[in-house]
Amino acid sequence: MDALILSRIQFAANISFHILFPTINIALCWFLVYFRFRHSAARGTAQAQGWEEAYYFWTKIFALTFALGVVSGVTMSFQFGTNWPGYMERAGNIAGPLLGYEVLTAFFLEATFLGIMLFGRGRVSDRVHLVATLMVAGGTTLSAFWILSLNSWMQTPAGFTMIDGKMHAESWLAIVFNPSFPYRLVHKLLASTLTAGFLMAGLSAFQLLRRTSNTGTHHALRTAVVAVAVAIPLQILAGDAHGLNTLEHQPAKIAAIEGIWHTEKSAPLTLFGWPNEKAGRTDYAVQVPQLASLILAHDINAEIRGLNEFPNAHPPVAPVFWSFRVMVGMGVLMLAVAWWCAWTLWRQTRGRVTPGPAHNPFSPAQLRVLAAMTFSGWVATLAGWFVTEIGRQPFLVYGVFRTANLVAEHPPQMVLSTLIAYLAVYAFLLVSYVLVLMYMAQHPAQPTPETPQSAQALEPIGGPA
Repeated sequence: MDALILSRIQFAANISFHILFPTINIALCWFLVYFRFRHSAARGTAQAQGWEEAYYFWTKIFALTFALGVVSGVTMSFQFGTNWPGYMERAGNIAGPLLGYEVLTAFFLEATFLGIMLFGRGRVSDRVHLVATLMVAGGTTLSAFWILSLNSWMQTPAGFTMIDGKMHAESWLAIVFNPSFPYRLVHKLLASTLTAGFLMAGLSAFQLLRRTSNTGTHHALRTAVVAVAVAIPLQILAGDAHGLNTLEHQPAKIAAIEGIWHTEKSAPLTLFGWPNEKAGRTDYAVQVPQLASLILAHDINAEIRGLNEFPNAHPPVAPVFWSFRVMVGMGVLMLAVAWWCAWTLWRQTRGRVTPGPAHNPFSPAQLRVLAAMTFSGWVATLAGWFVTEIGRQPFLVYGVFRTANLVAEHPPQMVLSTLIAYLAVYAFLLVSYVLVLMYMAQHPAQPTPETPQSAQALEPIGGPA
């Protein structure tokens, strides 16, 4: 393999590892806002302790996930200069400011209030603590806004002009709100809700199976089940709208996703098959007549452009084709599990299900399925990310700069050695992260009683005498 493919694999490994953690935290912090709000609203009642336990446990997971996300994000940003200097040289006038806005707004907002959120309990009022959690949640969402704006602009570039081979901003409004950005932002926020929701439901189910649960576990489990049951149909609708937008702006990507080799009307939908790029066909294809045109264009007689119209300008078919089916398949499984468990909750509210120990409405089989689905959001997220990023090839900025023209000319051996080092470190960190989550689930520490603010205010600066 040459330096180009090795550099692509290295960046893919870095961004794939990094994206795992923001995908959890974007939505997880909003779950924490909800837990904190419910605790404040229930203060002085029997319910308050349960919401406090849920907040305390999941705040620790948020902090751990946040740390890994920051570390991996810093590593990833260095590669723009080391492996892709041509990108920053030619598109840096646009990419640089967007990355800078993310740091100056989102990251500073998170950094400012994170300390209060993590360590302010009992030291500030409930209202201030809730506001701090809300600010951190807003910061994570704002970070997603800027990063997805840049990534979407690379997919559907707009608002720029070329001067001496370099891109210059002509309209920042058009750059930030480029044609695919609204669809990608909604799709990502819903993906984060599903990822964090299934993580929360899975770890809570694991605690119930291991008998290490508390009242907060039940609050977290019910909240997560309702959230994913609502989010998954919304994600399906958002995915459909995103598909229509992609068909308009990146038809080669759609052709690779569906394995459509030649332009045709009333194109069939290929459920499964083996893309044969050399022969220009999909072997062993299982197809539904006319369904691709109906789904992709909402018109059964619509003409869908094939890969034959994009010679030397379409992505590799097999990875895009299979990644899309993994994403959709996992989404269907999420839908089935979420609605199955939500149906059980609804039946309990109607008095048709007798709760088990500690008011647990779920059967052992449901708990095992939820525990098995703990990291299902990661599978769907990575598969969707591969569709997006590989589907942009052979362009780094779609239709403007080819990837091969912007890579650094490093010796392949050097890139390979750093790639192996990255993969080894990331494998270690990922396994450690999962093991720590399992340990925390089996040994949930209880929140300590809050320190009365009036008593704390009397303490000298150095602490109690």
